[in-house]
Amino acid sequence: MIERRPAKRPALALKHTLASLLLASFFTACGTAPVKPPAQPSPTPSTSPETTSPTTAAAPRYVASSWQALPAWSQDELIKGFQAWRNGCARLQKNPIWSPICQDAANVALTTPAIRQFLQARLTPYQLQNPDQSTTGLITGYYEPVYAGSLTQTHTANQAVYGPPRDMITVALDSVYPELKGKRLRGKVLGNKLVPFPDRAEIVKNGVNAPVLAWLNDPMDVQFLQIQGSGRVQLSNGEQLRLGYADQNGRPYKPVGRWLVEQGLLPASEVSMQTIRAWAKANPKRVNELLNSNPSYVFFRTLPASNEGPIGSLGVPLTAAYSIAIDPNTVPLGSMVFIATTRPDNAGGIHRLVAAQDTGGAIRGSVRADFFWGTGDAAGELAGEMKQSGSLWLLWPKGQALPK
Repeated sequence: MIERRPAKRPALALKHTLASLLLASFFTACGTAPVKPPAQPSPTPSTSPETTSPTTAAAPRYVASSWQALPAWSQDELIKGFQAWRNGCARLQKNPIWSPICQDAANVALTTPAIRQFLQARLTPYQLQNPDQSTTGLITGYYEPVYAGSLTQTHTANQAVYGPPRDMITVALDSVYPELKGKRLRGKVLGNKLVPFPDRAEIVKNGVNAPVLAWLNDPMDVQFLQIQGSGRVQLSNGEQLRLGYADQNGRPYKPVGRWLVEQGLLPASEVSMQTIRAWAKANPKRVNELLNSNPSYVFFRTLPASNEGPIGSLGVPLTAAYSIAIDPNTVPLGSMVFIATTRPDNAGGIHRLVAAQDTGGAIRGSVRADFFWGTGDAAGELAGEMKQSGSLWLLWPKGQALPK
């Protein structure tokens, strides 16, 4: 969003007008920095991440709290959450807010009393509020899928997973217009013009000038791999190929679940990964119509073989059940968070210390998180069903200004 300033000089106004026209011409191929949503009612478990999308900006709210106010704080063993957060300290060495905390944390014994004493001495909990001052929000889940596939195209494995296109150009608009910080265009050169990069329908129909990293058996597998942002391909020789997010075509992400709701094919309250896949299996002739409703397309990179979790936006492996994806405009990457929510399988609550180590295109807002469940089908069942209400507390170093 271009900030509105009073008494704008004609030359500056013209520059903004040209920039706005450029953005308008590329509006479907514009990747931007995350934005925050306006005031909304608190989401409920019936709200589906597959039927919602990011909206416009609103300032986050942080309300100082006490450790005793954190639900079940005294029962959390803290060790796994603390370890997950400490694993990210290598990426926080140059961060003046977290570097001294990380240095001292390296010497903390991995026992519940020692960790609790350290956290309470060095950090302050702040409950996150929505712009309407409510304190509950939507907590969804994600995971690292494992799909059967091949390194070569076969009769059954014929759905391509692409690496970054060789002809895709990314333009950082703030290199010319500083006031457009975070605004980027992705396109390709056609003749002497830079045009938006193709959407999903065109990429699937005509192919793309990009390496094929693997072939999957089902177009729905490719779609869900792109939604999760990482995954593994199970090869026939028993080995697994690890894939991680590399880039995106610049088109806006539109949840395919929303299309099903808009078409009257599924009620919003029933949309989940499982029901979307079931609908696709029952309607094979309409799968492309479903998938083309989302113009976004994700490109991947191969990762070294490892038993660790996928690499999150912080650049460190995610820890199952102790890493979350957040809106970095509200919760800075690398921060510690206390989460209070429920399990989608009705097997109790989740009240624990977690590490903010990832981001996501649909994770926007103050009280909003995506809970990483781990790798494989069991994790996928929980992630696909998770649409819970929950609360979040940012654990912030004492004496440091709060994020803006």
